[in-house]
Amino acid sequence: MVKQATIDLFTRIFAVLAPPPDMTISEWADEYRRLSSESSAEPGRWRTSKAPYQKEIMDAICDVSIQKVVVMSAAQIGKTDGFILNPIGYFMHYDPSPIMVLQPTIQMAETFSKDRLSPMLRDTPVLRDRVNDKARNSGNTILQKIFPGGHVTMVGANSPSSLASRPIRILLADEIDRYPATAGNEGDPLLLAGKRLTTFWNKKEVDVSTPTIKGLSRIEVEYEHSTQEEWNVPCPACGALTPLEWANIVFDRENLDEIGCVCPACGVLSSETEWKEHFSGGKFIAKYPERKVRGFHLNALASLFVEWREIVQKFLTANDEKKKGNIELLKVWTNTEMGQTWEEEGEQLETDDLYKRREKYNCEVPEEVLVLTAGVDVQDDRFEIEVVGWGVEKESWGIRYQVIRGDLKLKPVWDELDAFLSQTFTTADGRRLKIICTCVDSGGHFTTQVYRFCKERTARRVFAIKGKGGADVPYYNRPSTANSVKAPLFTIGVDTGKAILYQRLGIQKEGPNYCHFPKEKDRGYTQEYFRGLTAEKMVMTYKKGKAQYVWTLKDGGYKRNEPLDIRNYATVALEIANPVLKKPDHAAPPAPPRKRGRRSRGNGGIA
Repeated sequence: MVKQATIDLFTRIFAVLAPPPDMTISEWADEYRRLSSESSAEPGRWRTSKAPYQKEIMDAICDVSIQKVVVMSAAQIGKTDGFILNPIGYFMHYDPSPIMVLQPTIQMAETFSKDRLSPMLRDTPVLRDRVNDKARNSGNTILQKIFPGGHVTMVGANSPSSLASRPIRILLADEIDRYPATAGNEGDPLLLAGKRLTTFWNKKEVDVSTPTIKGLSRIEVEYEHSTQEEWNVPCPACGALTPLEWANIVFDRENLDEIGCVCPACGVLSSETEWKEHFSGGKFIAKYPERKVRGFHLNALASLFVEWREIVQKFLTANDEKKKGNIELLKVWTNTEMGQTWEEEGEQLETDDLYKRREKYNCEVPEEVLVLTAGVDVQDDRFEIEVVGWGVEKESWGIRYQVIRGDLKLKPVWDELDAFLSQTFTTADGRRLKIICTCVDSGGHFTTQVYRFCKERTARRVFAIKGKGGADVPYYNRPSTANSVKAPLFTIGVDTGKAILYQRLGIQKEGPNYCHFPKEKDRGYTQEYFRGLTAEKMVMTYKKGKAQYVWTLKDGGYKRNEPLDIRNYATVALEIANPVLKKPDHAAPPAPPRKRGRRSRGNGGIA
């Protein structure tokens, strides 16, 4: 009996230590992998034939001659299943090794473990018994799964401690463009994780991500230093291997039932169905085949699970929004559908172009205006204020740019500001409008006075604000009262606001998001105003070796950028108030008279 136990023990040891069989990851997946109902629309046996572009990438990951694989792709091509989960299953089953899965955050690592890894271990028979989660002393946790010959450890790029002192052979880095610039104060998390590979001669690193902004994208940098391989498909007409590029897609927006792709080799237009029938014969073609790092690029056109009609519809919607001054949807489409970085144009506006665009209102407020907001900048010897009118789909009209001078240590100048903000403005059709929301900058030398002024006028939605720079800062957050006088204080992302404003100022056609300015001399919209409005530009710079876009003065000798800041404040005031910008229906019957009753107490517009 002891003899048999010894034999069984050595049998298990040799099974672990035996060299991996002659089987690739794609072959392993086709043979053993089972898709789970929680994470797949088609649970059951894995079939590489349903995503033929995945085969070459998966097999590159297990190629002993390759140490690094990079995948820059669209969002709908099965990255996680094909290039993260399948390699985990393969190495657990056939080539046991210490594996690290690097996610953007610890929370995302936990989600990956619960929602993706655990179902795969449960539903794939050859993996089911490799991890013993039931034994009390197994050492298994949500973030670590131990199996004979190795382990899978899941970590967050935002946690420096989880990246240190952990030797690994296989690094699977998922969505690397979402990693923070640094893990605490330790440095780039991808580089920190990469250092854990140094003790293994047969190490493997896989970097996978949908790209983001050009110049800021990690995956783009990794791809640019790789073989740069594009997915090519045989042309249905001539058989020439052809990259699936958006420039070759042909469609009529009035009839999206007929979408095709032109072969650049023969010029023949073939339908989506005809192209997809040839996907099984596709292959990757490298721009730099001599490089040691294999890099692959994929867009959503290559997916058998996504119809080209869906991609085109998303493009048309995004392009229509761009015409209105909103580029965010087109940015997302470029990243998630085309798998390409978005190139910022380095926003810059010319003073004279906007100055020449002024127009005569011939009234105090144009009839298209539905509501008014205001922004206030507090200087040592003056207030600078702008009142802005807003119409349907955030079309805007500059109403008044006012400077109130005085000693801000004294009450009269604050009373004058209050009187200005309390007045009404008359529209061309006779309506009298009050300012529905005002944002007052509290970042100068009169912070406490601003807090007190605003707190007393909260019911009128006069709010103190504090600007904060950085591309990742939200436009505004819920207000805080953690200040000396407990006044509601909004922190606003000034860089986000400037980007939105410059997009709108760049619109040339009247309509959604277009900005109007009055020509009348008493309004305050002088050439100096427009010089201040366009005083900054967005440029790319480097901080601690990392590229980032920042706003900077176009002319270092001219620092009067108050009009830009104030228009930003008036714009965020609209977002805080969040009114319904819809023209009243004059044909509707009059509303019934309100019943008398106790008047409810409002909250001053603070959510």
